[in-house]
Amino acid sequence: MIAATSSACSKRRIDGVLLLDKPRGLSSNAALQGAKRLYRAQKAGHTGTLDPLATGLLPICFGEATKFAQLLLDADKTYVAMLRLGATTSTGDAEGEVIATRPVTASRQELEAILQRFVGCIAQVPPRHAALKRDGRKYYEYARAGVEIARHPREVEIRELELLSWRSPDFELRVRCGKGTYIRALAEDIGAALGCGAHLTGLSRTGSGGFALADAVTLDELQQRSEAARDAALLPVDALVAGLARLDLEDNDAVRLAQGQAVRRAELVDGVVRVYNARGFAGVASVVGGIVRPRRLCAQTPSCPSRA
Repeated sequence: MIAATSSACSKRRIDGVLLLDKPRGLSSNAALQGAKRLYRAQKAGHTGTLDPLATGLLPICFGEATKFAQLLLDADKTYVAMLRLGATTSTGDAEGEVIATRPVTASRQELEAILQRFVGCIAQVPPRHAALKRDGRKYYEYARAGVEIARHPREVEIRELELLSWRSPDFELRVRCGKGTYIRALAEDIGAALGCGAHLTGLSRTGSGGFALADAVTLDELQQRSEAARDAALLPVDALVAGLARLDLEDNDAVRLAQGQAVRRAELVDGVVRVYNARGFAGVASVVGGIVRPRRLCAQTPSCPSRA
């Protein structure tokens, strides 16, 4: 999985996936840089930003794993969200200034009925402090400068929405949603539907794709471990694509695919598959009409670490 280097301080080639439990108050980039320093990794990236307010699962990809991070970016996410009714803030969460307050009269039954409106495909306006870009600048940069820009609704999908606890004006939700969903915006929309306003007071990502927070480690825990113990915490690169159908190739076809050529597998259904050769995980490929074409391949020297 890891190519050793002669210097304890030098960066090294490392391929794999770290399930990191991000603490509150730390940006996703700061968490990424902290993990990258601990592992002395040459290349690293995360798979979906968590706000500083939020805690929880932040998968970090090292080396060849960064090639497949988009698959996790597109995957469903699960959150536990804490909301407070009766107050709206400038940011949609507890870090902003309170800009309006209203009395809370909703009952638990009324709240549960309102929540059903938000299950399925809904139109959501991204928050002012989102990391989305317009004209090369992020939304939150405009917001911090006091500049209002047009924010257009986007379709997102809320797959599950469960009320976990209710103690007015506070309540807790479990949310499973598709990519691009803003939980801050969902909190504001629920508050608007109830007529009293709401904002997010806490957020924890508990799942991302097939990964769970229960399997994650903190930066503090990693700091206390030896380098070998840190490395043992890494998942193989193909953990990112475990949900795809598997295709094993013989040497000749594996070479052809590695060279960018198509191979024929008439028995395969259309879609995306994870490909393995004699050395292990080779990457992912697209299948159309029984023709397999490379989509994203690992550098083959050395081959990607895998479960194979």
